[in-house]
Amino acid sequence: MQQDLLAAVDLGSNSFHMVVARRVGDELQLIDRLREPVRLAAALDERGRLSREGMERALGCAARFGQRLQDADPSHVRAVGTATLRKARHPANFEQRVQEALGHEVEIISGREEARLVYLGVAHAVADPGGNRLVIDIGGASTECVLGEGFEPLVTESLSMGCVSWTRTYFVDGVIDRGRMREARLRAEQKLEPIARPFRTHGWTQALGSSGTIRAIAAIVQAAGWTDGCITVDALRRLRRSLYAAGHADRLQLPGLEADRAPVLAGGVALLSALFDGLGLVRVDPAPAALREGLLWDILGRIDHVDIRDRTINRMRERFVIDVEQARRVEQIALDLLGQVAPSWGLLGPWPRTLLSWAAQLHEVGLAVAYSSHHRHGAYLIEHSDMPGFSRADQRALASMVRAHRRKFETDAFDELPQTMKRVARDLTVLLRVAVRLCRARSPQPLPIIRANAGRRRLTVRLPAGWLDEHPLTAADLGTEADRLLRAGWKLRYT
Repeated sequence: MQQDLLAAVDLGSNSFHMVVARRVGDELQLIDRLREPVRLAAALDERGRLSREGMERALGCAARFGQRLQDADPSHVRAVGTATLRKARHPANFEQRVQEALGHEVEIISGREEARLVYLGVAHAVADPGGNRLVIDIGGASTECVLGEGFEPLVTESLSMGCVSWTRTYFVDGVIDRGRMREARLRAEQKLEPIARPFRTHGWTQALGSSGTIRAIAAIVQAAGWTDGCITVDALRRLRRSLYAAGHADRLQLPGLEADRAPVLAGGVALLSALFDGLGLVRVDPAPAALREGLLWDILGRIDHVDIRDRTINRMRERFVIDVEQARRVEQIALDLLGQVAPSWGLLGPWPRTLLSWAAQLHEVGLAVAYSSHHRHGAYLIEHSDMPGFSRADQRALASMVRAHRRKFETDAFDELPQTMKRVARDLTVLLRVAVRLCRARSPQPLPIIRANAGRRRLTVRLPAGWLDEHPLTAADLGTEADRLLRAGWKLRYT
């Protein structure tokens, strides 16, 4: 296993990308880069279903990438799906088949998480001029806009419009004329209008573009001699005129234009033109990094225990005024129980411990809404909040655990989780439920040493002799918990 290598896989809407890097001190040295134009967004029908051909292209590419990653440490690899995989109503086993072909877990991330990672990649690749920076990324099915300072994103937005989806909507037959371009730009500006004000209010000293679309346009306008490599209002105007002159995507003969970019160029030009108009852009410089480079830096942060997800949890605790001391008590007991039963339940490794820790820290987040049904309120807040660093599956796992941590053990809360995560989240929730019961008194006095052992759907908890007699409420709570777990097919014994 190659411990010094890191790899990032971007399962994008237009192309799949992979970058492999070697860690050199605190820096990353890129050693390999792969890209395949899979055209996943073009394989999506009006009902959100992926065509068989599109799925096969995706699986074939994933298998080829997987061969390159077969010796990689799984903790040093992150593979993410973006806009098309967020939207797609594909067969239930498709994500599993992609993961099997790749040999690594695939995370479906939110638009704002995609924006954060894009900014992280660009911020590490371009010298900081000071002040705010605007980063825009036009993908195949979404457009991300991020305003940040240094390495910290301040405003992140994701819009459901991309070069492939816009081309399919406004230039589907390949014809390019002024009327279609005007309509495509207008509709894009309408989508941009609700988010434009915060960006223009904050302002920026530098505007950067990170996507394949923007780099392709920059290459064209430079090869044509219109700029020195940046994109300007005038250069975009000249490019649109060249598109009208060609009249059709099949007849595009532009200097610097790669053949696989031609079919979706018109949609990309329309979107970038709308961004120039809607945000008041004067100049955009292409950036040599994007989402995948941001993933690499995010992996490096996790390896060095600087995980954005921990900051997210802390911010949620502050935002919803969670009782931190109580959360820590529950966390300590839950993790202690996990340490004793992990071998029996197959919960070894860092991930189950991390997931249980987060769930314990947030299990009372719903109290910010109301005490009644606070487990359901908490699950809603977690699933629907913007949580930087978390994939959709991570958030659903946390939400499921918080929803099921009290009252009836609602095992259906885990039904929408990936198969590999479902059992882990369910078993961890049993430990969380018991820990919550044991800490119900909210007392600063530490609990006695608790012994636990486990078998298949069985948990035994032992406290010092006579302790439960001295704490009848806790004994009653454990009795109630045993009844509720039994109805869900679990046996809890306590002595």
